[in-house]
Amino acid sequence: MTIFPFDVVARHIRKKHPGCPEFAVEFFAKEVSRKEWTPGVKLGRAVGITMDGLLRHQMTEYESLLLHGMDREEARRRVQPRIQAMLKVWKNRPESS
Repeated sequence: MTIFPFDVVARHIRKKHPGCPEFAVEFFAKEVSRKEWTPGVKLGRAVGITMDGLLRHQMTEYESLLLHGMDREEARRRVQPRIQAMLKVWKNRPESS
């Protein structure tokens, strides 16, 4: 199993997602670094899986769609544009005020 150190994960997120708020960097880094990943999973993939899953479950109506009887594939398809929009914003460095 592979474990990624918190500081390595946080540095990766800050580099690849410079628009990600610091509180979210800390949260995602903690989540990635606390798991044991299957051998061969690279850091970027682990971060992507974690961000996608947490955003899906916590920042979209995904859970509600499931509770209303929608199948998992359709619910994922419906919320994916919102997840992609959030990740796209985080890919860019925030403009200075």
